[in-house]
Amino acid sequence: MDSTLARQVLLASTEITRVALSAQDPEAVLPMVVRHAAELAEADLGVVTVRGDDGRLTVEAAYGAPSATSPLHDPVGTVLSSRSAAARVARSGVPVVVDDLIDDPLTAPYVPPALRVYGPFAVAPFGTRERRLGALAVYRRRGASIFTRVAVDVLTSFAAQAGLALVLAEGSTARQRIAVYQERERIARDLHDVIVQRLYAAGVQLDVLQRRLADRVDDADARRLSETVEQIDQAIAEVRETARTLRSADPETPTCTTALDDSMRAEVRIAGELLGRPPQLEIDGDLAAVPVAVADHARAALREALSNVVRHSGAGTVLVRVRCTHSGLRLQVVDDGCGIPRDVSKRGLRNLEERAVAAGGRCAITSSPDSGTTVTWEVPLS
Repeated sequence: MDSTLARQVLLASTEITRVALSAQDPEAVLPMVVRHAAELAEADLGVVTVRGDDGRLTVEAAYGAPSATSPLHDPVGTVLSSRSAAARVARSGVPVVVDDLIDDPLTAPYVPPALRVYGPFAVAPFGTRERRLGALAVYRRRGASIFTRVAVDVLTSFAAQAGLALVLAEGSTARQRIAVYQERERIARDLHDVIVQRLYAAGVQLDVLQRRLADRVDDADARRLSETVEQIDQAIAEVRETARTLRSADPETPTCTTALDDSMRAEVRIAGELLGRPPQLEIDGDLAAVPVAVADHARAALREALSNVVRHSGAGTVLVRVRCTHSGLRLQVVDDGCGIPRDVSKRGLRNLEERAVAAGGRCAITSSPDSGTTVTWEVPLS
């Protein structure tokens, strides 16, 4: 390889590496790869193909194709047979060169109609030995000079360097994506475990204050207090929704959340601070086995049930039971208070029922002034 050609290969490889490692989508580099390949090999057409799970190759990018004047001949999207020369090169890692696509028995049976206007053909493996992406092929029109050994060597070397750049870019992009997911999870966790709990505590304290001052404030101030509590409840709902959105950035990737048993203890602790006495908590079973979506519903259900206890019950004792088996999760909140007043908004109770139904379960509530209130919330796990 003469020095001028070597310099061209180096410059092309450097440009591809720089762009690949800085691009958000490594596949956007493929048109650049195939353009440089065609120019270095002095070819009329360059094609890069990517392997599928079935072994067949699909043309992902092309340069120099006659698509501008004859769109029907555009090879992009063409699927090559798993027995084609390009597919064999992608599997074996050994380049192939033929004088004429149509006449050579190695290639003739597998040439798609879009490529039958070409004769001299060379194809090299694209990727690395450990990560074979596909093949990089170049074509000259029928009747043109064949590809020399030097041209094939240049193509092979360039394909290996460009393939390595794409493999490195995939790894870099994956690491960046993981970092983004981790940061989103951290923000969601802080929103859920810190901000929501503080808003919740503030709302409950205002609600308690409103009831204590019921006889000492006029109707306008009472309405303002009620509206403030409603606004805090709405803010909590919006923050929860934001946290859920952050955690569902990649539906195929399970998210890591705060352990459910730790969340349960935190909710009980906050309720205890507001009640002036800690509720009793009983946990039976391994809560680590609860799916993320169900755990989110369970956290919110416990918070809603305890909120009702703090705001309305006047209970002396509160018991929280959590039982997890292979078939389901059961949450029960029992208090010895005055029951749920008839004039209290039922929105919280509806939220409990809706969350249970959304998780495929049910919610039962019994309440009376004599025996207090029992909320039983249960959902299946299988």
